[in-house]
Amino acid sequence: MGLTKVERAKRIRRRIRKKIKGTPERPRLSVFRSNKEIYAQIIDDTAGITLAAASSRDKDIAAKEGTKTEKAAMVGEKIAAIALEKGIDKVVFDRGTHIYHGRIKALAEGARKGGLKF
Repeated sequence: MGLTKVERAKRIRRRIRKKIKGTPERPRLSVFRSNKEIYAQIIDDTAGITLAAASSRDKDIAAKEGTKTEKAAMVGEKIAAIALEKGIDKVVFDRGTHIYHGRIKALAEGARKGGLKF
């Protein structure tokens, strides 16, 4: 028997997180994608705290018209703006278990457009 979907996702997540660590100088930009929404957090793993967060459920993004991919780009730009206000300009990108395309890629490109470096 092969792995279940959940076991496979856990294995992928562990493999990625083994290489990616968020530090105070370069925190981790973690992305979670559900079927409807997308969420982004900037996390300092050494202290175990979330420094900034944005999602497609935020009122200013949810009120706008657009596809899920366009909203993901808006979330990327918003998380970048919040991070720059807090003095964070470099991050490590954590795509979770998702491959780098579609909404995940749109969020990353929006964050780069907003001024984050990774």
